[in-house]
Amino acid sequence: MITLKLKQAKKTSEQVDSGTRRLSIRDKLLVKEVQEMEENMPGTCEAIFTDPSCLHQFYLTVSPDSGFWQGGRFKFVVSVPEEYNIVPPKVSCQTRLYHPNITELGEVCLSLLRQNSYDSLGWAPTRKLKDVVWGLNSLFTDLLNFDDPLNVEAAELYARDKESFKAKVRDFVQLYAKR
Repeated sequence: MITLKLKQAKKTSEQVDSGTRRLSIRDKLLVKEVQEMEENMPGTCEAIFTDPSCLHQFYLTVSPDSGFWQGGRFKFVVSVPEEYNIVPPKVSCQTRLYHPNITELGEVCLSLLRQNSYDSLGWAPTRKLKDVVWGLNSLFTDLLNFDDPLNVEAAELYARDKESFKAKVRDFVQLYAKR
């Protein structure tokens, strides 16, 4: 019995010394989820992994083909924490834009990214990366929400003067997000 424990301890220390380590639960999930995400990617989105061995950090580019932001390219950083899938990924927008659910600083308001949500639309362990991608893509179309804005100024301008809102969105696309 003592010999078995010594062998196991030696094997464990050799693994640490040789640089091999066990994959975390997050990393095991991501191997499957990244493949599924790429197979189900909307045509307006592209995932970019700067380091193919680092699946927990990637860029997502959304290029809407209709709506107010058509003609723009919007880059998001998606960081998947070690506690994934219990906690949602962290997402920020790297492209400056005028949007009621995304601040000019890149904060994103999307219910499925909320750990604690008042409705049943918040994060749950059953959600996957593909849901995050589709949710971000939908912020430029059907999930656009003027009733619960993060950028209150944008929502108020839309309520007051839709043409001025459209013009400001177009200006931001031209200045910061042109394809």
